[in-house]
Amino acid sequence: MVTSSRRTSAVLAPVTAVAAAHIAPAATWLPVVRRRFPRLAGVGDPSHVALTFDDGPDPESTPRFLDVLEELGVRATFFVLGDGVVRHPAVVRETVRRGHEVAVHGWRHDRPWLPAPADDVRALARASGTVGELTGGCPRWYRPPYGILTSGRWAAARAAGLRPVLWTAWGRDWTSGATPASVRATVTAGLRGGGTVLLHDTDAMSAPECWRAALGALPGIVHRCREAGLSVGPLAEHGTAPGGAARG
Repeated sequence: MVTSSRRTSAVLAPVTAVAAAHIAPAATWLPVVRRRFPRLAGVGDPSHVALTFDDGPDPESTPRFLDVLEELGVRATFFVLGDGVVRHPAVVRETVRRGHEVAVHGWRHDRPWLPAPADDVRALARASGTVGELTGGCPRWYRPPYGILTSGRWAAARAAGLRPVLWTAWGRDWTSGATPASVRATVTAGLRGGGTVLLHDTDAMSAPECWRAALGALPGIVHRCREAGLSVGPLAEHGTAPGGAARG
């Protein structure tokens, strides 16, 4: 029995090691870990706040965000899903026309619990290529669905020429109980100069109609930043360009 147990352990050890190596980088989802990697967290120019949105494009909700951002005189970065880009290309074109930056959120909004490096490379290359063809430019940023950055997705981002960026503050705007006030309070409580804000411009992957809470919170978030002397804009203006350093 002891021998059998040892044999089983010997067989499982390599599998366990591969699984651990695959999922270990995903620990950056945790704030306490992410703070140790400021560039990955999206820390940039201390006089600037990067405003980002995930999970679109959505033909119902995304245009409303574009309207409010235009009223506020703010541009942002939209992390889009490749399959959504194919379904709603007009929304992406309008996003670009209004001066916003389009980045890559993957092809589908899935959880990569099992190692699949070849699939990761193909899917991210496909998403990046689709965004590039539609927008006429090469996307620079990648944020994995759910912020789960596995070793396979790290490698896929590198192969696609994308830089992974997570966030320093979010609004918990995907929940059914979210309100404009709760989203605004949650974002501003964790926001500092140089930070990157994560919100969602759709409810495609979250509670129905929850995007309305993020939309309603936007004016207050932008006003709070400006009161603090901080400018608000896309990652392209955040001093975190690939290969560069944050402006001091």
